[in-house]
Amino acid sequence: MARNQDDPVVLVVDDEEDVADTYALRLHDGYQTRVAYGGEEALEKIDDTVDAVLLDRRMPKIHGDDVLVEIRERGHNCAVIMATAVDPNLDILEMDFDDYLCKPIFRDTLVGTIEQHLEDQPQEDADLEDFLRIISKIEVLESELSGGDLAESSEYRELRERAKKLGATLDDRIDDFDRVVETYRDINRSS
Repeated sequence: MARNQDDPVVLVVDDEEDVADTYALRLHDGYQTRVAYGGEEALEKIDDTVDAVLLDRRMPKIHGDDVLVEIRERGHNCAVIMATAVDPNLDILEMDFDDYLCKPIFRDTLVGTIEQHLEDQPQEDADLEDFLRIISKIEVLESELSGGDLAESSEYRELRERAKKLGATLDDRIDDFDRVVETYRDINRSS
């Protein structure tokens, strides 16, 4: 696909310049990319034209978690995809991201995730977006943590129950809901 001015804008944030540049190159054919080599630069480069942020968690000076909080506090309504080598733990349950990918992230996973958040949604649907955020967290936690750690977490159990209820509601409302969920779950979010 040739890039044009109508392509969505993706801000790639990673303090490792080679990693950031590689991700931007992988996305270049279908997206306008901006690159930031740290949290400070990311906060300088984000504006209302950014459709998605690919955000590393572990960065010097300003941690990716803090960048995420600032993006949301500023009211940016872009998709935020955490792209990180930080092993997830239960702290991600409270974070306001749209997806979580564990490094190393291969081209197909990177492009597929961005597509799902920017292009493949049947329509803007807050419940569907919420459901997809929840199943992303659940799947990452289930792949990275032991069952005992999860079983002890009331927040995790509440999240699973919320996903179950939202899924039932969406299944009644969206004709191709099973396809949407299957496509979303085809992404390999764990390392």
